[in-house]
Amino acid sequence: MIDELLTKQIVEAVVAELRRRGIAPDAPSPMNADGAPAVDITSPESRRRILLQNPRDPSAMARMKRRTNARIGVGRAGARYNTQTLLTLRADHAAARDSVFTDVDERILDDLGLFTVESQVSDKDKFLTRPDLGRMLSDEAVVTIRERCIPNPDIQIFASDGLSSAAISANLPDLLPCLLDGLSGRGLSIGTPFFVRNGRVAVMEPISLLLGAKVICVLIGERPGLATAESMSAYIAYGARIGMEESLRTVVSNIHRGGIPAVEAGAYLADLLCRIFEAGASGVNFKRGS
Repeated sequence: MIDELLTKQIVEAVVAELRRRGIAPDAPSPMNADGAPAVDITSPESRRRILLQNPRDPSAMARMKRRTNARIGVGRAGARYNTQTLLTLRADHAAARDSVFTDVDERILDDLGLFTVESQVSDKDKFLTRPDLGRMLSDEAVVTIRERCIPNPDIQIFASDGLSSAAISANLPDLLPCLLDGLSGRGLSIGTPFFVRNGRVAVMEPISLLLGAKVICVLIGERPGLATAESMSAYIAYGARIGMEESLRTVVSNIHRGGIPAVEAGAYLADLLCRIFEAGASGVNFKRGS
């Protein structure tokens, strides 16, 4: 009976998360056993609930819950998690797995005007086990990029699913237009943006060399955690080359609704890219000169 109840509540939580993302908009609202609408235990409101019984300082606990996604004030039942904490943990784990193994909706990419190429990885299993292949372009990708992209741009921007397609779906539609608008009128040539499926961060290196870009920026889904599966980062490099040191990349991370909002990140990245171009350096070299 307990296993059946846990399974039912997990299914309800997962369905609620899918409906929130718009993946299953026509699905009926999940119901509890008594016929009342089920509570989405993964919602921000549910996460802010204090599950501890009789906390010493409820107001201080409430302030901490509003400021962090960390699992604090979750309570316990004996030596175990209480039911809601356990169900939220399982739902977050399911969302994290889905973000790795699903693909970005083609409609999102079409709406943004992005064409798609692939790394040297064609499936998710190989993507996870052969990260080296995710750092290189397929032969078809090389041809397509050469044919469709502006050569020798001052700034080249592209997106990649990386380890979280959910991060791209959640953030790119708001971030990319804001970023491109912020770069317009700056007197710089902006390359043709596109999307790389099954790409790793370092795929920016062959792309930079292929196009002759001075500054390159990849908007990529980060490894999902149990606080959010929708975190995206921007990795930027000046004069990127194959095998470059990681310290020469500039990174803006935690782009998601609970961190840096996508629109705010787009505006900030536009300014940052211009500063990196003017400085002629990125990563630690950019920090030293700033």
